[in-house]
Amino acid sequence: MPTSAGFEEMWRDLAPVGRSASSGGYFRQPWATAESELRAWFVEQCAARGLTVETDGVGNQVAWWEPAPSVQEGAQRSSRDPGVLTGSHLDSVLDGGAYDGPLGVVSALAAVDVLRARGFEPSRPLGLGVFVEEEGSRFGRACLGSRLVTGATTWEEARELRDRDGVLLGDAVADAGLDPSTGLLSLDRVGTFVELHVEQGRDLVDRDVAVGLASEIWPHGRWRFDFTGQANHAGTTRMEDRHDPMLTYAMTALAANKQARLSGQRATFGRIAVEPNGTNAVPSLVTAWLDARASSDDDLATLVEAVRRQADDRAGRDGTSLVVTPESVSGSVAFDADLAARLASLGDWPIIPTQAGHDAGILSAAGIPTAMVFVRNPTGVSHSPDEHAETADCLAGVEALADVLEELTR
Repeated sequence: MPTSAGFEEMWRDLAPVGRSASSGGYFRQPWATAESELRAWFVEQCAARGLTVETDGVGNQVAWWEPAPSVQEGAQRSSRDPGVLTGSHLDSVLDGGAYDGPLGVVSALAAVDVLRARGFEPSRPLGLGVFVEEEGSRFGRACLGSRLVTGATTWEEARELRDRDGVLLGDAVADAGLDPSTGLLSLDRVGTFVELHVEQGRDLVDRDVAVGLASEIWPHGRWRFDFTGQANHAGTTRMEDRHDPMLTYAMTALAANKQARLSGQRATFGRIAVEPNGTNAVPSLVTAWLDARASSDDDLATLVEAVRRQADDRAGRDGTSLVVTPESVSGSVAFDADLAARLASLGDWPIIPTQAGHDAGILSAAGIPTAMVFVRNPTGVSHSPDEHAETADCLAGVEALADVLEELTR
């Protein structure tokens, strides 16, 4: 299957799944219809390549291309030797872009086609994988599938998570026809993990190159801020008599922006919930989620503490109260430097940091040597319907991934 034709055909297959007719963005929520359709598509694509997919009890998937016995013997290796896993995820943020996640899955399949067209046979197992609920957009826990298989999060904890509609994660998994009691994906066979991903920034654009490798992931996390006040009438309550949590939240959002700008870090309040959410009522509760990222663990802690401190000070003036709860916090991840340098030499690719979280970071933190391949994003826009990558750059990414996988499985 020619690289271009195969890649573009797969991309056309995925394009309509979960796409909003109004915004053009994607709603591929885990354990819901669109994401389930994509996981079924992955099974079909692997079957077309003679690969059998194993799906674990929460929906993580992997298919292994096993070495031919003659190749394995020539390399003096056994079936117990660790393999190389590549892949990404198929879920999206709310109203997200087409490339974040699926590009890595489609490119993994296309890279297998390239390797076979080259006549290459791996001498160690090569796996194609899909992790579920990477974005955390439904249940608030980023990289949940990979966290579960590495033990960073337990099923006992995860099953109690609720989505915006109050649905328990355990119920959502069961409704999708999955049974966690059958077990989770084993990483015993994984000696190295490689994830291809669209770049979520402009580093490669500024360098004028199509492909790069990752050096590190900034530490990042989500914190829930619960601002509590007193519900009251919007017309009859004098301004000086109010205990309005919306004011406390508004100042906190401005403080987060200022603190991040001053320190060169990242802070975003992108989601809020208001009670009672009435136009003519002072709210009783505003819940807001802070996404914060920084260049080091200490810088992240300093940033979040500065925001919390200013929020507390403002709450005292507004007559409101504040509770801050950390959710889905990930420390800094430095990818295997020797591995990155070895792979970068294959194509003279730059090695760059990223401020976005990925399953690769979870596997790396679990002690698995990990690398990431980035494909240029011409605008740098991500987590948006405007997210994009040129086909020529995507194909360059497929060829680069094939080169990397050949190097690691020869």
